Amino acid sequence: MNDVTHLNAEELEAGLQDILRSPKDTGIVNMIVRRPDIDQREVLDEGELDTAEGLVGDNWLPKGSDSTADGTAHPEMQLTIMNSRVIALVATSFDRWLLAGDQFYVDFDLTKENLPAGTQLELGTAILEVSKVPHLGCKKFASRFGVEATIFVNSRRGKQLNLRGINAKVITPGVVRKGDSIKKLSCS
Repeated sequence: MNDVTHLNAEELEAGLQDILRSPKDTGIVNMIVRRPDIDQREVLDEGELDTAEGLVGDNWLPKGSDSTADGTAHPEMQLTIMNSRVIALVATSFDRWLLAGDQFYVDFDLTKENLPAGTQLELGTAILEVSKVPHLGCKKFASRFGVEATIFVNSRRGKQLNLRGINAKVITPGVVRKGDSIKKLSCS
């Protein structure tokens, strides 16, 4: 990973127009990634979504969270979804997508305008709800994709566009496969 060249601010900005053309109502699941343990990744063709566990076999529940008072898993951060056009830009190659640490990479408009908190999404046969908790780039994101990429996704505009992605929780369990659709249903 040390020989990877990270994009600069100008190169990242040049990719923004393509990102903004993402589908708004129905998109496609391009990659599913399960994280069985810290810094471990498994690319899946199919994943099971459960209201208690999130993505079955993922470490969300056992890992817990620094964002809760008792260290248990944060219920509003059960799943992370990132726009595949954003990760394609910052990762610079498909084999590096999974380093971002998200579970779902979708060709879909994840902006706050398109998906305000409370919006329900159909992901495969499951129903999710978009969380109000923001999903932001961290030190690991910066080390993997560069400081400029982290500034890009965490900027005021980056947050408005949810360039780093969104958090969601499972409302109705189901199965999602690579190539399935992601559809905007409603805002609760």
